[in-house]
Amino acid sequence: MKTKRIVITGGPGTGKTTLINELEKKGFTCLHEVSREVIKKAQEEGIEQLFLTDPILFSQQLLDGRLQQFNEAKTHKEKCLFYDRGLPDVTAYMDYFETIYPETFTKTCTENQYDTIFLLPPWKKIYKQDNERYESFKEAEKIHESLLKSYQDYGYTVQIVPIGSVEERLAYILNNLN
Repeated sequence: MKTKRIVITGGPGTGKTTLINELEKKGFTCLHEVSREVIKKAQEEGIEQLFLTDPILFSQQLLDGRLQQFNEAKTHKEKCLFYDRGLPDVTAYMDYFETIYPETFTKTCTENQYDTIFLLPPWKKIYKQDNERYESFKEAEKIHESLLKSYQDYGYTVQIVPIGSVEERLAYILNNLN
């Protein structure tokens, strides 16, 4: 049995982590977002915003972490494996910030494909800025569009998860796995 790779993605503050945590409570295996670890490590080294200081290094570290997660699926026996963001998130953010990146980024995203993509839209009611989430809500809306375009450019059919309670969103995802 091949494990289905399912990405939960969205701009900052859309409820991804809450949804991933709920999936775990229901017994699903989830691979967590790697960017907060990268940001925290850089801050411990005295770099306040690694993405702004060295966007290519930051993005390469994200790509490497997400590729490692992608490859971990080969060791899993579950029917479904959920990812908090996927490889194309890296190029989507680079495109949003109009940063030129190596062709290897695109190649990595093209060669390592997920089975299903769920995109959470911006939701002003739940949006909060914090130490790692410095984007405004308006920027979060633009990042959403960049994410949608990036995944579509890699050939994915993106399913937009309706705004609603965690339970409603979870039901939507579980009912729409293909």
